[in-house]
Amino acid sequence: MKKTIVLLLSIALTSAVFSCKDKTNQQKSITKEVSFTKEGELTLIKAETDSIIATLDIEIADDEYQTQTGLMYRKGMLDSQGMLFVFEDSRPRSFYMKNTEFSIDIIYINSDKEIVSIQKNAKPYDPTSLPSEGAAQYVLEVNAGLSDTWELEKGDVVEWNANN
Repeated sequence: MKKTIVLLLSIALTSAVFSCKDKTNQQKSITKEVSFTKEGELTLIKAETDSIIATLDIEIADDEYQTQTGLMYRKGMLDSQGMLFVFEDSRPRSFYMKNTEFSIDIIYINSDKEIVSIQKNAKPYDPTSLPSEGAAQYVLEVNAGLSDTWELEKGDVVEWNANN
């Protein structure tokens, strides 16, 4: 009887160890680098002149998992790329740089698709909250410095279309 109990305990312990090991490997796979997936195109337009400032390939984050993850676990992206976050409502928003490995500009956009504010040169891994200066329904993340290069300002307009 004792041998049977010892044997069963050994089997249970071995199963638990291998089960934990499998879960650890699964967690590691979650943090693998994520590559860019083009899901649409976005155009930035100067409000004063109605001229095109830049056109970007965009990846769209429009569900809870995508909006929580954003650009985390990526090494970088091209200057011709950006990530557009789409929310169901317009309200003050705040982003942070947890697990984001490269500097970005965070562009907050209202429901009329006008820029309401820009957080420039957000630092990698910084947990500090980076709030919008007004209600935002959309947020565009691009490489740090591009908003200055493009001379983006509050009131400039954003248009996009999603691949179907």
